[in-house]
Amino acid sequence: MAASILRPSPSFSNFRTGQVCLHINSEQLQTSILCFPFSIQNKRGNSKLYMIPNKAISCCHILRPSAGSSGSIELDGTRQGDQASSSVSSPNNLPGGSMKLLDHSRSPPADIADLERQLEELFNEVKTMIKMGNKDDAINLLEANYELLKEQMDAGARGIEEAAILDIIALGYLGIGDSKMVDYLLGMLNDVVDGLEDGEPLLDSILMHMGSMYSTMGKFEKSMLAYRRSLEILEREYGKNSPFLVTPLIGMAKVFGSIRRAREAAKVYHDVIGILELSKGAEGEDLVVPLLGLGNLLMKEGKHMDAENSFIRILDIYSKLYGQNDERVGMAMCSLAHVKCAKGNVDEAIHLYRNGLQILKNSKCIALDDSIMEKMRIDLAELLHLTGRRKEGHELLEECLFITEKCKGKEHPTLVTHLINLATSYSCSKNYAAAEQLLRTSLQIMNKTGGPDDPSISFPMLHLAVTLHNLNQYEEAEQLALEALHIREKTFGEDSLPVGEALDCLVSIQTKLEKEEGKLLELLKRVLAIQEKSFGHESEEVMETLKKIAFYLDKLGMKDEKFPVQRRLSMLRTKYKHMVQY
Repeated sequence: MAASILRPSPSFSNFRTGQVCLHINSEQLQTSILCFPFSIQNKRGNSKLYMIPNKAISCCHILRPSAGSSGSIELDGTRQGDQASSSVSSPNNLPGGSMKLLDHSRSPPADIADLERQLEELFNEVKTMIKMGNKDDAINLLEANYELLKEQMDAGARGIEEAAILDIIALGYLGIGDSKMVDYLLGMLNDVVDGLEDGEPLLDSILMHMGSMYSTMGKFEKSMLAYRRSLEILEREYGKNSPFLVTPLIGMAKVFGSIRRAREAAKVYHDVIGILELSKGAEGEDLVVPLLGLGNLLMKEGKHMDAENSFIRILDIYSKLYGQNDERVGMAMCSLAHVKCAKGNVDEAIHLYRNGLQILKNSKCIALDDSIMEKMRIDLAELLHLTGRRKEGHELLEECLFITEKCKGKEHPTLVTHLINLATSYSCSKNYAAAEQLLRTSLQIMNKTGGPDDPSISFPMLHLAVTLHNLNQYEEAEQLALEALHIREKTFGEDSLPVGEALDCLVSIQTKLEKEEGKLLELLKRVLAIQEKSFGHESEEVMETLKKIAFYLDKLGMKDEKFPVQRRLSMLRTKYKHMVQY
């Protein structure tokens, strides 16, 4: 049977007559889940900040946490602690290596250089707090520095120093995840930079940070304006072929991609590649970032052949620089495998996935339970099922479950993903009893960790309903399907795709229970309306539901309603000749 991976967006695009394909859409279930069609037969078959009083930087004080306490703040002039990396990162990193937070390219005056150093220390302290889980301490530090800065700005200060400080505070709040505060600070920052001349030191870097933050906030027009001004500043000073242009150009390319202007995005990526080839050669590691961005863009546009060239080049660069056994080579192999799969070269994709995963495992640079490793194992398991190598695919899914149990415990909610995957694999081999046991375990875990009101529980619940249907346990299957339907209606809305999925499953179960055919027809009409809204009136999903509706219209002797349905089916059969005739 064909297999497909569940993605974050809800869909039931794999519905076919007599099949149910369950798709996950949940904050709690973050990992991709395998999905195989289950046969349901019916009668028709199938920072730290500085005050800068009177612009005298030499007089500035630094707000930083007290050495002896976690929550208090004191004025101090010395640095404390070590700088630490974190998931909160500067958006100003050029490909191929890290750069200073405010990486101005020109040689700054000593006072500006000192300001930059202190700002970077502030940012690193906020990053460290967040990384260590001290979110409240980070907020307190940012708030205290903001209040001091606000006093300075209320007194009339509106220079590059204030802009730089606002920038760091905004970056800190972005790392915390306070989008409302980031938006407010960006408004203040925008007012300040609008009044600054382009020759101000640090301004190009501040603008790049603003472009990145605006993009993260989904304000792409403002993001593009910030990137363009930064680019213009750098072009005037260094020329149009300088590698200093790479960061704003990549930012612009990402914005173009986000607003679906793929042609402009691809052109910018090619410009970046040309600049880097000219300055650092055709095999420099700096090329990886624009090649990756371009490759992902082309994949999204369905240009798999062009995308393949980008990923092959990334693999060649890493292989030549680090050798065949480096973890970066393993990652590049798995990325290329994804492209091969999209092109239909499944055997090549499997080979690349296996080699890449083995390199990553041998390198021991990535934890076995790392989410990226996990996703690649699941991708490979799917491909193995697709090619009929179910035993190998099943073994990979068992490995995923074993790793998660070992690293996180036997009742961790992330186990649910792997339990459902294994149950799905068992169902493909018609071993429904084994699938049932795994699905009941997944429900027990979710009841303990999330409780019965957690909407994600509807996903293993509906899987179990399908499995019980295949075991001829229709009454319990119906009860579970109804419960899953009510949860989804409350959570996602009555016209949502997850609801349509549950309705379709419920109809199949109630058909076996010989429920009233008129009520089944009404449920199918709800499914049809959801599919027409989501997929279009001429989608394959719509055609399959129309077949079921026509069947019940015929049984109920509703000839007047059946005629337009049959006419629609005739037109859709012409479009989808490869599908089984009604």
